Amino acid sequence: MRRFLHQLPLIAPWRATASNPYLPLSTMGKSSETSDEKPKHEFVAVSTKEVDTAAELASGEQGVIDPAEALRIRRKIDKHIMPLMCILYWIQFMDKTTLGSAAILGIRESTNLSTNQYNWLGTIFYLSYLAFEFPQNLCLQRFPVGKWMSFNITIWAVALCAHAACKNFAGLFVVRLILGMCEGSITAGFLIVSSMFYTRNEQTLRVGYWFLMNGTAQIISGFISFGALHIKTETFEPWQWLMIITGILTLITALAFWFLFPDSPTNAWFLTPVERSIAVRRLKENQTGVENKLFKKEQMIEALLDPKTWLFALFSCLDNIPNSLTNQRQIIVASFGFTPLQTTLLGCVDGIIEIVTIWTGVTLAARIPNSRAYVGFLYFIPNIIGVFLINFLPWNNKVGLLFSQWTTGVGTTGFVLSLSWLSSVTAGHTKRVTVNAIMLSAYCVGNSAGPFMWQAKYKPRNHVPWIIIGICYAICMALLLVIRYVLSSENKRRDEEPADETYDDDVYIERMGKDGEMEKVKVDKEFLDLTDIQNRDFRYVL
Repeated sequence: MRRFLHQLPLIAPWRATASNPYLPLSTMGKSSETSDEKPKHEFVAVSTKEVDTAAELASGEQGVIDPAEALRIRRKIDKHIMPLMCILYWIQFMDKTTLGSAAILGIRESTNLSTNQYNWLGTIFYLSYLAFEFPQNLCLQRFPVGKWMSFNITIWAVALCAHAACKNFAGLFVVRLILGMCEGSITAGFLIVSSMFYTRNEQTLRVGYWFLMNGTAQIISGFISFGALHIKTETFEPWQWLMIITGILTLITALAFWFLFPDSPTNAWFLTPVERSIAVRRLKENQTGVENKLFKKEQMIEALLDPKTWLFALFSCLDNIPNSLTNQRQIIVASFGFTPLQTTLLGCVDGIIEIVTIWTGVTLAARIPNSRAYVGFLYFIPNIIGVFLINFLPWNNKVGLLFSQWTTGVGTTGFVLSLSWLSSVTAGHTKRVTVNAIMLSAYCVGNSAGPFMWQAKYKPRNHVPWIIIGICYAICMALLLVIRYVLSSENKRRDEEPADETYDDDVYIERMGKDGEMEKVKVDKEFLDLTDIQNRDFRYVL
């Protein structure tokens, strides 16, 4: 496809206006009218890099999509990408939590880690994640998504295996830093992929499906740790076997991703050209397009100035301070008086709780319109109850304490819903990449700060950390309602506005027709790579 329509007499690479008959393409997405009267133009020509990558496939196709055909294609997409996404998310979470499992298998004793050094290994992972999150998002926009994630997974696998060779804190510090650097591509990449292939309502369920694999990872990791505990070798300890086994599984996943995972519905290997067209056209209701490889500075600035960006970021930060329990949970359970073997197996229950609660939560949010905030709020209530019980139950009631800790895992659903919610209320590819980076950076800040709550002076009851966790959960509940109010108010404001005709001109691009001749085709508004603020027809889901 040519970048400009320079051969057709009625089309030029400019947009005409009353004040400037030859407005450059760089102004696309900005208002250039100074008067209330907006002249209508028959043609507006744009560079293909200005519009969404799906524009060529969707342009000129005005027929109604057969619902049965759209459903068939969605199921085909599910069949080919959801298993890979679920497996990778299981692998990455299992790898991330190997530190907690290794703590029970002897890594602290073998490498002479102090409590503070062990906490730093949890923190450096997220500090590295934070430092590389924005560069990772830029790379996800610039390079093919599937290939870039596969590249990062490969490095991740090597670093994980290298844990087994570490003899001290310094060695573990380096490999944990590398893990954090690579993980920055996974969740961000999955959010982009989910928005590329699915409608806004479908995204809620799909994000929940791949995120609940965190629970599956806890179960499988528990059994792998249980098996590693029974491996008796002179040169290798159980925690080293755990790292090698999980590292090999990760490397196999990286290879599968490289060869099987699509980068976009516009070039998915398992879809025919006609199916690709339907796959992107059925996403018109999102009004977010598929992707755009051109970095747009004005969209990044808009993301930084958008209040909802920072409300979601604050929620992400506070909700993930309690996530420090990932590396502390098994240590805490062991402190209740359980043996290492019992602690390892009891860790599987955490996974079951996470699977059940995330699945039920996203299902409710998908079936009840505009209920994301309310469902998230509801699922935080057991967390508050769990924190209260852990602080006030007698220390000799180890079963009650154990169940109380399990109860604090229910609220993970709130974070899962916030991920899909943010993706659904953000349009413009550069803006979406930017807000994803900000939210996941806030996620890193929370996870980096959390481990330092767990000081030796607070043991065994850990009242101070648990009180901080309770406060974070309470604020998160309030933030969900605040975000909903802000978005609902904006929807009402837009409903009262007069119809916006800023982008109603017929926009065309040039492509090669079936007969080998160049043809001009209309680009729908949904594929102009407009942001949610630029597109006044955009309505926020609640």
